[in-house]
Amino acid sequence: MRILFLCLIFLVIILLLAIRRPLYQAITGGLIATALLYRIPLTAAAVQTSKVFTNWNSFSVILALYCITYLQRMLESRKQIKLAQQDLNGIFHNRRINAAGASLFIGLLPSAAAMILCGDIVKDATEGYLKPREQAFVTSWFRHIPESSLPTYTGVLLMANLSGLPLGKFMVGMIIPVIALFVIAYYPYLNRIPKDPGTPPSQNRFKDVVNLFKHLWTLLAILVLILVFKLKVVESVSLVIAVGAVVYKFKLSELIPMFKSAFEMKLLLNTTLVLVLKEFIAYTGVLEELPEVLAVLPIPSYLVFALLFFAGTLVSGTSGIIALGTPLAFAAMDGGIPLMVLLMCMTHAASQVSPIHVCLVVASEYFHITLSDLIKETLPRTLLFCLVMIAYYNIMILF
Repeated sequence: MRILFLCLIFLVIILLLAIRRPLYQAITGGLIATALLYRIPLTAAAVQTSKVFTNWNSFSVILALYCITYLQRMLESRKQIKLAQQDLNGIFHNRRINAAGASLFIGLLPSAAAMILCGDIVKDATEGYLKPREQAFVTSWFRHIPESSLPTYTGVLLMANLSGLPLGKFMVGMIIPVIALFVIAYYPYLNRIPKDPGTPPSQNRFKDVVNLFKHLWTLLAILVLILVFKLKVVESVSLVIAVGAVVYKFKLSELIPMFKSAFEMKLLLNTTLVLVLKEFIAYTGVLEELPEVLAVLPIPSYLVFALLFFAGTLVSGTSGIIALGTPLAFAAMDGGIPLMVLLMCMTHAASQVSPIHVCLVVASEYFHITLSDLIKETLPRTLLFCLVMIAYYNIMILF
């Protein structure tokens, strides 16, 4: 019955989105349904809501979103993203590489707010050739490819730690899935875009490469601070903002108005509500009942765990299901790297259509579409990827 309640909660959200209600209303409906169906006391609901602001892991998502938006305002005022786009045109002279390559690069930033920077470049490269919902899909899909396999993301590190398997072998095993993710989105979408960006070919590619680093040094600096110096996203972006203010010679009269313009109420509200819903679902403990429900299915063990990780990600997000499911999976079967790759792929696939995935909220808001539009655009590609990965798992275990 408790699993049925969970399905009803997501049905409420889906129905509200289907009738074109704003995302904040759909998520609020889901919160009310969760509180009523699971009989969450008002005091407990208040505590779970407060966790979004008192728990650093949750609040840092909101704060990072604001900081990245502020940095975006700074870069826009100095036309750095536009100039980087011109540099990419000069180096590759290919719209398709601009859209995919920039999203992959910016996707190295472990922050939902990176979607905004990806959106700027994808929109410029695809405007007039792709619909807004297709632009949102391309931005979200390519931006998340690095998240499937790189140890800059919590999910990968957590699964490696809990499974006890080496990260190096896992990353080798993820080469085919990464290629599959790229191909699945490239041909139906980017293949429709003309390669020619409509600008003259570069006369000096080396100069364009230098200029690209010059115009994107802020993003590179954030990556270095995170990967090399192990700083958090908020710390890294804040430091780069401070340095950027000096490098770009901003006046105080320019910086102060950006504090207000970077505060995008609708985006921050939607993000906060999604995080609150995640806390409500975690409070119910329903995720812990999923293995028992799936265990009765007449299918192989690896498919049971594949479904568990897919369903669990939809409900709780990447970290929740990895923390719960990884010890169960590797205690139940000796799957090794093939199992780790399959489970991470299923987790990654589900995250691309999960209503509680903050990045999807950011992408839908940026391109002015509904979250349901983005999920409907993504779902067929997600299911295709899952089928390909199940086949890949069966091939891996043969060798």
